Amino acid sequence: MLRMLIDRVLVQNPPVDPDKAKELSDSLELAKVAPSSFSEVVDTVSESLLNIWQGFLGHIPFFAASVVMLLLTWLVATVVGKFARRFARKTTQRPSLQDLLVRLVRIFIWVIGLLFTAMVLFPGLTPAKALGGLGLLSVAVGLAFKDIFENFFAGILILWRFPFEAGDVIECENVSGRVEAVEVRNTAIRRTTGELVIVPNLFLFKNPCEILTDRNKRRFTIKVGVAYGVDLDAAVGVIEEAVRGCELVRDDEPIQVFPHAFADSGIDIEITWWAGSTPLEERKSRGQVVAAVKRALDAAGMEIPFPYRTLTFKEPLSLDGPAAPTSAQG
Repeated sequence: MLRMLIDRVLVQNPPVDPDKAKELSDSLELAKVAPSSFSEVVDTVSESLLNIWQGFLGHIPFFAASVVMLLLTWLVATVVGKFARRFARKTTQRPSLQDLLVRLVRIFIWVIGLLFTAMVLFPGLTPAKALGGLGLLSVAVGLAFKDIFENFFAGILILWRFPFEAGDVIECENVSGRVEAVEVRNTAIRRTTGELVIVPNLFLFKNPCEILTDRNKRRFTIKVGVAYGVDLDAAVGVIEEAVRGCELVRDDEPIQVFPHAFADSGIDIEITWWAGSTPLEERKSRGQVVAAVKRALDAAGMEIPFPYRTLTFKEPLSLDGPAAPTSAQG
């Protein structure tokens, strides 16, 4: 009997599909909130804008406090940066390293100040949430701006460890010139021809970099040839004396003159001397040495040979031949 009663109830009230029930519920909710006329639409939009404006007015004190916090952070960063500059000057004599210490201190203060500003602007934000958000943000920004951060950290390593400063002449791959500024991300290099080259610090960090003015002197080499008929020992003495008399050749380093190789038209002699390290001093000293060697060899009657060519014929060559026919001109 009970079984028959249950079957009759199920037949009269079949079970409802959950998906259909949810769709029906959503339709009823939309029917409740959907405006039926243009005036209701205007009222709804006006109410939304009013709520936004009231929320903005209620949040104005937090905006003002956050602005005050930013100004306070700027003031603290400026004052602490000056103290850091004084401390850096007492610690190291390198201007680039001093700038690096000051920048790191200011970056640290600004990061802390921005965290406190965010917590003031959003009262529900806790330090743990702020640090967690900062971590996620740093990962996202690091992936999006990978090259920028690589150059940033390369610049820090260059400022911290590399010995060149603003004013040094460097050469890296096909870039050479005088360093005008070493920044955190880029290095400004002025070529000897006048162009300014902005080089990413990662390029300087990964490639071999020659610092031409690391010392105030450099060694230079040229080669000069003398004819095979010249007394080689006498030529070496004449050349060495001529180089020693040049004004820009340093006398605190040895002058080296050695026969180098058998060339096509004479014997090459290698001349090595020391002079100033800047590109201008290099060109001046090269000019003096070349002119002095040329004058000394000419005065000693020693030939600097032109390229000679010797032609050998299998059969004897007769220089007397039939006269070429001439055409009569009318």
